[in-house]
Amino acid sequence: MSDAANVLSARVLSIKESPTLAITAKAAKYKAEGRPIIGLAAGEPDFDTPQHIKDAAKAAIDAGYTKYTPVSGIPALKKAIVHKFNTENGFDYAMNEVIVGVGGKQTIFNLCLAVLNAGDEVIIPAPYWVSYADIAMVAEAKPVIIECGIEQGFKLLPAQLEAAINANTKLVILNSPSNPTGAVYTLDELKALGAVLLKHPHVLVATDDMYEHVNLTGEKFNNILNAAPGLKNRCIVLNGVSKAYSMTGWRIGYAAGPANIIKAMEILQSQSTSNPTSISQYAAEAALSGSQECIKPMVAAFRDRHTYVVNRFNAMPGLSCLMAGGAFYAFPDARQAISNLYQTGKIKDASDMALAEYLLEQHNVALVPGSAFGAEGYFRISFATSMDNLREALDRIEKALS
Repeated sequence: MSDAANVLSARVLSIKESPTLAITAKAAKYKAEGRPIIGLAAGEPDFDTPQHIKDAAKAAIDAGYTKYTPVSGIPALKKAIVHKFNTENGFDYAMNEVIVGVGGKQTIFNLCLAVLNAGDEVIIPAPYWVSYADIAMVAEAKPVIIECGIEQGFKLLPAQLEAAINANTKLVILNSPSNPTGAVYTLDELKALGAVLLKHPHVLVATDDMYEHVNLTGEKFNNILNAAPGLKNRCIVLNGVSKAYSMTGWRIGYAAGPANIIKAMEILQSQSTSNPTSISQYAAEAALSGSQECIKPMVAAFRDRHTYVVNRFNAMPGLSCLMAGGAFYAFPDARQAISNLYQTGKIKDASDMALAEYLLEQHNVALVPGSAFGAEGYFRISFATSMDNLREALDRIEKALS
């Protein structure tokens, strides 16, 4: 082992850099060098933050709201979160059952550090958001990955969940609408999963609803608590303003759950970042409390792009792509396309990493291989970019696969 590796902790050596951020950075470097790269890797809306939210931030600066705030968030924002959960989801939370974090990722990080010990197991359906497994490992827990492929609509089945739960299971993470697949669980599907979880009172449940408002079907949104209210005393609901209000860089996420777990997350946060940025909190309060009409044009554009992208992919050789229920991603099964390219010598091995490298290096399209999400043989594109970019990018992909 090198001297440099000796310096580093086993904890940090057990995880990897976020693949989506790494690919986005590489694509940005190529673009800066003058290459005509189209980046479809980053998961952020291409719309500006709505004006009334920016105005609230400016007013906060002018009013001098630039000091430390309570670690768990300003009262006005926490009240807005409590109100949002009550009116939109039908959940009743007290102020001490809500915490605001520096983005949704921090709330997940704090949750895992607050409840997981070495030897605990975390059930994660795959394809999964890239950070779930690594965050579990930072908390010295073992990610238990359950494969949920295109054949089952990328959704965890009750029998799979039942088979994975044992005495070491501490946490199950559900994400609907899903990043990377856009899959959305129906109320009946959630009831079936809830029935399994209700039989195992030692298991905590985290529901990551970050894409709740990026609704591509118009169907009513439900999460596991709507389906199984009896889980409330061991369920943590995770959300944020990043996707619905195009506020990725503002870094505001939030969580609600049992008061003792939320307090533990607050203690951790007090020793890491302290409060989220004061100005961003006032902006987030305006987002949640103001008119929600600003979401509609963005979601309408995503619906149009989604239909276009899925139809294009399904017409390409070797790809199969499902319609999504939410979020702004397409997640085609590329196993046949990879095999075709390998057999014709266009890629060096039959892997989705080789496909992603080929598309970036030879065809100037940046996307994320499915293996980053625990699903070898697929890839993810974000359609949170202009229709012109999508047309050109998909033309390039089609040319690369033919």
